[in-house]
Amino acid sequence: MKTVARDVAVVGGGPCGSFAALQLAKRGVGVEVFEEHEEIGVPYHCAGHLSITGLRRLGLSSLPPGVVENTFKGAVFHSPHGREFSVRFKAPVTCVVNRVLFDSYIAKKAEEAGARFFLGSRVELLIIENGFVKGVVVRQRDATNKLKTKIVIDAEGISARLSRQAGLPSPNRSAIVKGVEAEIEGVRDLQVDMVEVFFGRDYAPGFFAWLIPKADGKAKVGLATKTGNPKTLLQKLMLRHPAASGKLGRAKVLRTAFHPVTLGGPIPRTCENGLLTVGDVASHVKPTTGGGVVLGLTCAGIAAEVANEALRRSDSSSDFLKEYQRRCEAMLGFDMRAMLALRKMLNAMSDQQLDNMIDFCARYGVDRVLTHVEDMDLQGRSLFGLLRHPQTFLAILRLFYSQLSAKTQDQKSEIGPAFSSSLR
Repeated sequence: MKTVARDVAVVGGGPCGSFAALQLAKRGVGVEVFEEHEEIGVPYHCAGHLSITGLRRLGLSSLPPGVVENTFKGAVFHSPHGREFSVRFKAPVTCVVNRVLFDSYIAKKAEEAGARFFLGSRVELLIIENGFVKGVVVRQRDATNKLKTKIVIDAEGISARLSRQAGLPSPNRSAIVKGVEAEIEGVRDLQVDMVEVFFGRDYAPGFFAWLIPKADGKAKVGLATKTGNPKTLLQKLMLRHPAASGKLGRAKVLRTAFHPVTLGGPIPRTCENGLLTVGDVASHVKPTTGGGVVLGLTCAGIAAEVANEALRRSDSSSDFLKEYQRRCEAMLGFDMRAMLALRKMLNAMSDQQLDNMIDFCARYGVDRVLTHVEDMDLQGRSLFGLLRHPQTFLAILRLFYSQLSAKTQDQKSEIGPAFSSSLR
């Protein structure tokens, strides 16, 4: 078994791993990226629906031709029983990217900056010596080698296989939903510049479904679910949902992908001696929408900053690397807590309450308020900024009332049988 030495090893060539490598290589750090698949971006794991503001903040607003498949000015929300509420901005606020091309673009930029990529290379184990992560054991086809490093950045994804070896917590299993994503053609009545969202416990229990048009006339449709088979639920959505079936009932599915989504917010510890975690393994994902690319890239950039500082100080201890978690918390903590609270409220609402909520939003001009949202990713701050509008107060009161009503009904259902049995 051959042993070599480098400054930093990155596990995973997804966007977060590649972006961390890019930021390190730009600082002159020797970094190697190990991706277990033979091609960057394959298999793809999400629809690639990203905020334009977020991409601009990351320095990724000028993507090559073909990467951006469409741009959108807003969204249409469909209730479980067919009620509708729309929000439309004056200019595009989100885009959908081809995830294979997007991931490959970031990896190529990292390579151009000096990072080395090894495909078909699976990291089997972390090398741990005296309580410090000191490198990785990599299987590359028929050979297994040791790479000794000063720091490892774990971007392996939601499996958290390696971070568990180092004693870090995994993403909250109870907050993971099962996702399915399909590319389709033959969709009817597409609003090409609007994303569509579909709610309903019969179709996407614990989350929602989406329809994302592409500029070539095709579309991406998908959902995530807390329970049940996502493939079966997607078929049911396309054929039976009162709003979706008219658009998707005759559509042809071209390809399908499945992936878990973590909605529990960041894990409580994202670093250990010699180790930093980024992306899905750290649960840097929006609990409201399941979007993790922009937040993951943001934290990957912070990880690169802290890793570079640790190398300069020759200090890879968790005492110093905790600066990474502190900066991520300062950047995203408030928004993550707000999104977690909103996700819990939405999960507590029945289909009838969702119907009423969407009807309320349509009647009372909540769409005009939401057009003042400045950032699709930092949703806590955006919501806080909207509190000066009366409609926002009304909508929040409606949410709290719906949640309180749901709890009251649950309590009644528990008290009723107990009271009846006490009379026997």
